[in-house]
Amino acid sequence: MKKLILLLIILIFFLACNRQDSNVDLQIAIPVSVEEIKYKPIEEFVTATGTVYAIQEVDLKAETPGFYRLAENKTTGRPFTLGEQIKKGEIIIYLDNPELENSIKIESQKLNLDISEREFEKQKSLYEKGGVTLRELKNAEISFIDAQYNYESALLQLAKTKVIAPFDGIIIDLPYHTEGTRVTTDSRMVQLMNYKRLYSEFNLPGKDLPQIKADQRVRVMNYSVPDDTLWGKVTQVAPAFDPDSRSFKTSIEVDNSQMIFRPGMFIKAEIIVAHEDSAIVIPKDIILAQGDEKWVYTVVKGAADRRRITTGIENPLEVQVLEGLKVEERLVVKGFETLQRNSKVKIIR
Repeated sequence: MKKLILLLIILIFFLACNRQDSNVDLQIAIPVSVEEIKYKPIEEFVTATGTVYAIQEVDLKAETPGFYRLAENKTTGRPFTLGEQIKKGEIIIYLDNPELENSIKIESQKLNLDISEREFEKQKSLYEKGGVTLRELKNAEISFIDAQYNYESALLQLAKTKVIAPFDGIIIDLPYHTEGTRVTTDSRMVQLMNYKRLYSEFNLPGKDLPQIKADQRVRVMNYSVPDDTLWGKVTQVAPAFDPDSRSFKTSIEVDNSQMIFRPGMFIKAEIIVAHEDSAIVIPKDIILAQGDEKWVYTVVKGAADRRRITTGIENPLEVQVLEGLKVEERLVVKGFETLQRNSKVKIIR
């Protein structure tokens, strides 16, 4: 009977020990999520915010008094209106001024030019044959040149009676004038803008100066148009700091050929200062650090393996790993906070 009781006690002891070991195993096996390390691209960029403006913008004013007449848009067959596109050289507004046109005498000026040119050609031919003196030839040339100047001056005066687009653009302001109303010199006629290319200026912290260069690519986003990203480049970088803010000025140009963004929009720009097309890249928030040492955890044979790493270029979300990790290793991305070297882990998805 005593032997039976002893055997029962020993059996109960072994069962309790096995159950205790099982509980220990469950407690130590820390649940983690892993990702397989692969090569991928990464960019490092400097972020700035600002406002974009049109590269080309002009306010056209009346250069001479005249009677207002809005020109017809050849595309629509109606007078020009706000928001319409216009080509360089197109007439937007006529300033009819019969008095000026009569005083210019454009037809007489042209006729005088034709006669002077023919006389000059005739005198050149006679001079080559010895029929006229050099003075007579030069007098004919002077008359021809004066006629050219007079005719060109008349054309310039006549051009002032038309408001002409100096570049391809869009009408963004068209002050109202009743047709036939006499407008005075310097009256504001129309505002044009070409925003197929935009520009912006930023003041960046002085620490960024060494890595900002002309022609670097710039990714541009607008908070109200989140799905559209435009591209541009750095055009100018100031070599000196502002003495008050210790910042430096940087200018960019943006390709807006589809006219997605509008002048005056507030934008976020990411100036790409470094990039790698193929690198070991990991999430930045899984890196643990103490002093100059940085490490992450991988999973090897069911246990946590602590890896000291050396990092390269980085951005707010990701970082390049130069040393310490290899492709196809399993990197712990969740549950790493409580891990220690050789901690037993349980991989969950």
